[in-house]
Amino acid sequence: MLKSSPVEMVAEAAVRAVGSVQSMRRRQLREAIIEGVVTLVALSGIAAVALIFVFVAREALPVLTDAAVRAEASLGKMFLPQVLRPDRPPGFMWQPVGDVPKMSMIPLFIGTLKVTLVAMVVAVPLGIAAAVYVAEFAPRRLREVLKPVIEMLAGIPSVVVGFFALMVLATWLQGAFGLSNRLNAVTAGVGLAFAVIPLVFTVSEDALTAVPASYREASLALGATRWETALRVVLPAAAPGVLAAVALGFGRAVGETMIVLMASGNAAITSWNPADSVRSLSATIAAEMGEVVFGGAHYSVLFFIGIELFAFTFVLNMLAGAFVRSLVRRLAGGES
Repeated sequence: MLKSSPVEMVAEAAVRAVGSVQSMRRRQLREAIIEGVVTLVALSGIAAVALIFVFVAREALPVLTDAAVRAEASLGKMFLPQVLRPDRPPGFMWQPVGDVPKMSMIPLFIGTLKVTLVAMVVAVPLGIAAAVYVAEFAPRRLREVLKPVIEMLAGIPSVVVGFFALMVLATWLQGAFGLSNRLNAVTAGVGLAFAVIPLVFTVSEDALTAVPASYREASLALGATRWETALRVVLPAAAPGVLAAVALGFGRAVGETMIVLMASGNAAITSWNPADSVRSLSATIAAEMGEVVFGGAHYSVLFFIGIELFAFTFVLNMLAGAFVRSLVRRLAGGES
């Protein structure tokens, strides 16, 4: 076998080096392209949200700048008591169509809050309890069945849930509790809970599962029962994640439209009685946007409601994030 000369060996090494450099450059180019595509997709999502907000804000701007729109729907008329009838004290009313339009936001705020509170009262205990059971007590085979089934509720279209609440749940609740109105905040809230439970359950279960096994082992070694360990050790350790689940569920409940539109009765009544019919902010946009006069005061006010929902969700997420971070620091032994 002939040995390669030094010149040939140097040439072969040079060829291999050139090939290695070219391969590295192709790999770097491929990684740069992938990184650019991922960055572009992320920025496009942010840009889409920003453009939506800009569009909604532009359509709502006449509420603050246009004299004709402000004559019917100024900030004072939307948030302060107005004279509804000469023989009655000032009050709040949502009646955007008429000789004298009345566009008070207070009945819509109260309706939204009532439905959301009923939904959270039902969804939070059920969602967290289900998450604790699945994460801490359910056998493996049962866990593999329960978790997908509960999460599957999130995939049911909201119009189907609303139809169920309208046709079945409303009649049952009225008969069981003697409610005066068939469609009310209770019916809409219970129906809305079906949409919130999967979200609360999924995030809470992930938070509980992420608690280190050493916490459980130490608690059991000290003589605690499995229930005491779950409720006094695991659940407090997972509190930031559970609170994040509650905050996400609250935001989901505030923004839900179809279930509330179908099961609430759509009456803008200024009352704290949960048995009365209600109208929420999101349901108002869905019910009236299709029939509103383009560019009119009513049109601008509906977009102003959209801005209010944007702002409420943003502030809620900020407060929830700050609270969760503070709780994490406190649990870690830092300053609150």
